[in-house]
Amino acid sequence: MDKNKKMVEAITPMDEDFAQWYTDIVRKADLAAYAPVRGCMIVRPYGTAIWENIHSILDGMFKATGHENVMMPLFIPESLLQKEKDHVEGFAPEVAWVTQGGSETLTERLCVRPTSETLFCDHFSKVLTSYRELPMLYNQWCSVVRWEKTTRPFLRTAEFFWQEGHTIHETAEEAKEETRRMLEVYTTFCEDYLAIPVIRGYKTEREKFAGAEFTQSIEAMMHDGKALQSGTSHYFGDGFSRAFNVQFTSRNNTLEYPHQTSWGMSTRIIGAIIMTHGDDDGLVLPPAIAPVQAVIIPVAQHKEGVLERAFGLAEELRSVCRVKVDDSDHQPGWKYSQHEMRGVPLRIELGPRDIEKNQCIVVSRLGREKHIVPLDELARRIPELLDDFHKELYNKALARRESMTYVAADYDALLELADTKPGFIKSMWCGDEACELKVKEEAGLTSRCIPFEQEQLGEHCAICGGPAKCSIIWGKSY
Repeated sequence: MDKNKKMVEAITPMDEDFAQWYTDIVRKADLAAYAPVRGCMIVRPYGTAIWENIHSILDGMFKATGHENVMMPLFIPESLLQKEKDHVEGFAPEVAWVTQGGSETLTERLCVRPTSETLFCDHFSKVLTSYRELPMLYNQWCSVVRWEKTTRPFLRTAEFFWQEGHTIHETAEEAKEETRRMLEVYTTFCEDYLAIPVIRGYKTEREKFAGAEFTQSIEAMMHDGKALQSGTSHYFGDGFSRAFNVQFTSRNNTLEYPHQTSWGMSTRIIGAIIMTHGDDDGLVLPPAIAPVQAVIIPVAQHKEGVLERAFGLAEELRSVCRVKVDDSDHQPGWKYSQHEMRGVPLRIELGPRDIEKNQCIVVSRLGREKHIVPLDELARRIPELLDDFHKELYNKALARRESMTYVAADYDALLELADTKPGFIKSMWCGDEACELKVKEEAGLTSRCIPFEQEQLGEHCAICGGPAKCSIIWGKSY
């Protein structure tokens, strides 16, 4: 079979229409379906299996850093939401309200949670008494609602699924350490499990989370050069604590306000996986979160002993990977394309001649390289091949990002790059919001982050020519 032949003709090529390519993959890989409510999605079993793997890995990482899971209510009284001014103003345009319960008109509107800072603060105010109880390190897995005007499955939906961490600490230093620690957890998860390289940095004052003193984020580049904010971590100082009267008795026997953080990652990370690794044949899934890491395709399965050996081989591999035997009555070629479209990392072909030779053919979803592997060595080789798969996936994404990242020394260069080169643009910046707005309005770019790893790209702001304070990354985003 020609390794360059397109396997799934029904997927729109990404170079032809990237948005339609994305939608085709979501639909044809059976990840999600549209719901009867505008802007909502039904996550199908395959998409849910991917999210469950993400959930399992992240949840283990959170618990390894001392966090506990809790479950908060879906509804927030309006009076509670109003307690933190910046927070409520930031979310007001996206809030969905409940005004009636059964046949009764509610005396107070209930907000369908867009995020849960206010609920956690109210709870902290009731359970915290002493410094000995700090830190309180909580996380919850739930869905939230934000009444988005423009929606797309996984990337932006009216209801989406996520985890949101909420912690309170005795000191500002501890809370700031927590903010950075959880961003590092997200970084490790994206790079070591999803094979997505990310840039870590601070959001500008304009782009930070409503009510936060500062926001840190990880930014990833998609195939089309656009950025996707893949995880955020926020430091609130004691602003929320004061607004909600969250206090504790300190070591000096005085009443103090704890310092708070929150951090989150949502199902939009599935969109990031699709747009970072996918190709014109469909999904390409990182092995760590692939529901099926290796699929066994019995060739000439009607012949005696083929299916039995395929299922026996699957049992031998269950201790080293998530494996499935496709014993459907479709032809092998159809099965090959179907599992490639669904992003299965490895395909194992097993026919009568292979069984006679005590071997199989292992085909990688990346490049369709074929490996002839003795059956008694397969359990050892599969983890090695999956590890190689992850490394190749990461290196491809990193090389793409580096090839699509540019430096603008002045504003004319920035405008030309924004108009002609999709990707990230690095420049020096004076820190003035007026320059940030100018770039947004005239170049169509937003500030992605002020990287932790600063570069000296010049002495002057690329926008106004004034003294520069830092380097910054600009880009178009999802």
